[in-house]
Amino acid sequence: MAAGKGTRIKSKHPKVLHEVGGKAILSHVIAAATKVIPAPDVYVIIGHEAERVRQAVAGTGVNFVTQSEQRGTGHALMVSRAALAGKYDQVIVLSGDAPLITPQTIRKLIDFHVAQGSAMTLLTADLENPFGYGRVVRKGGDAEVNAVVEQKAATEEQLEISEINSGFYVFNTEALYQHIDKLSTVNAHAEYYLTDMAALFNGAGKKVTAIKTTDAREILGSNTRSEMVDLDAQVRHSKTKALLDQGVTIFYPHTCVIDSDVEVGPDTVIEPFVQLLGMTKIGSDCRVRSYSVIENSEIGDGVTIRPGTIMQDSRVAKGAMIGPYSHLRPGSDIGEGAHVGNFVETKKVKLGKGSKANHLSYLGDADIGEGVNIGAGTITCNYDGVNKNKTIVEDGAFIGSDSTLVAPVTIGRGSYVSAASCITEDVPADALALGRSRQTIKEGWARQKRDQRKGKS
Repeated sequence: MAAGKGTRIKSKHPKVLHEVGGKAILSHVIAAATKVIPAPDVYVIIGHEAERVRQAVAGTGVNFVTQSEQRGTGHALMVSRAALAGKYDQVIVLSGDAPLITPQTIRKLIDFHVAQGSAMTLLTADLENPFGYGRVVRKGGDAEVNAVVEQKAATEEQLEISEINSGFYVFNTEALYQHIDKLSTVNAHAEYYLTDMAALFNGAGKKVTAIKTTDAREILGSNTRSEMVDLDAQVRHSKTKALLDQGVTIFYPHTCVIDSDVEVGPDTVIEPFVQLLGMTKIGSDCRVRSYSVIENSEIGDGVTIRPGTIMQDSRVAKGAMIGPYSHLRPGSDIGEGAHVGNFVETKKVKLGKGSKANHLSYLGDADIGEGVNIGAGTITCNYDGVNKNKTIVEDGAFIGSDSTLVAPVTIGRGSYVSAASCITEDVPADALALGRSRQTIKEGWARQKRDQRKGKS
C-alpha cells in the first residue's frame, strides 16, 4: 500500500518516494516482496501523486492499482477487488513505508497463515513503547486473535498490551471479499480500517491469527522525518556490517555513506568519509580514499581512488589510478592502468589503456587511445555554442602542456603536439604540430619602461 500522503513528514513529495539507504522507501518493500512473489503478481496501490510513484518504480515490473480517493486501508483493498478477486487464493498486504521488512519474514508470514488455515493473519511485534500503534488482543495465549484495537479506542487494560499490529497481513482472498463491504467508517477518521476485518471475521466464525516477528525493527514505518533518519541509519549500518563480513575493510564506517545496492569486492579498503551511492560496483583489492563520492559507477579490481574524487555514471578498468580531486562526469570510461590526476575533469571520454592525464585538464567528448600522454592544462574544446564535437587522439600520441584541441579534430597515431599549441586541424600520424606564434624578444624593453615611469614621477 503506497497511496497515502504522509502528512506528518510535512513534504509536498510522496512519502514512499523519500529515500532510505539511498533509494525510495517503496523500492525496499518491492525488492523484499519480489524475492518471495513474482513481480507480475505484486500490486502497488497508488493514490497521492500516483503518476510520480508509478514512474519511480515502473522498472521493477510490478502492477498498479489506483486509489483515487484515499479513504483508508480497507478502502485500498476494496478498490483492488477487480485485480485480486478470483485470481489469487491468498493476498499479502505490505506497508509501503516500512523499508526494513525482509523476504524471510514475508515468507514466514505466508507459510504460517496457510498452515493455520486462517481467513486473516497479522504480523505483530512487541514494543517497549507501543504508543500510537493498534494493540493486538489475543484469545488467551494461543495464535488466534480477537481484535485489533486502535490507540484512541483502547481501554486502560488494552493500552498495557505491548504487542502491536504492524500493518502487514495475509488474507484468504475469497473470505476477504465476502466480508470487506461490511467495514464501517464510524471512527475518528471516518475511514475504512483494514484492522476491523479481525472483528468481522471473528463475528462470522472465521479464524484470525497472528505471528510475531523476531526483529521488531523490520516493521517500523517512516511516519516522521525523525523516523526516516533512524531507518536510514539502520539500513546503512546493516550494509556496512554486511560488507565487513564479506571481506571489505571500512575504516570508521559510521563516517561513510554506503547505499543499500552498492557492491564491493573483498580486500578493498574504504577510508573515512567516503560516499558510495546508487548502483556502484567496486572490484577487489581497491582503495577508495577519504572524501571521494562515487555514484552509479563501475570500478575494476586493483583501482586506487585518491582523495576527493567525484565520479558519476562512469567506468574505471582494473589497475587505474584516479585523483586526487578528479571529476569523472557521466560517460567517462577509463582504461586499464590509466591515470586521471588532480583537478582533471572528464565527460563522455574514453581514455585508453595506460594513458595519462595527470594535471589540470578538461577532456570532454573525446576518444583517446592507448599510451597517450595528456599534458597539464590540456583542453578539448568540444562545444561550439550549438553542437558538441568530438576529439580523437590516437594511440601513442603526446599532447604537450597547455594545448587546446578545437573539435572536431583528430590527432594521429604517435604524433606530437607541442606545448601551448592551439590545434584546429587534423594532425597526421607521427607528425609534430605547433599551433602557436613565434616568440619575440625586445632587448632592453623592460628597462626603458621602468625609466619612463621614473621620469613621470
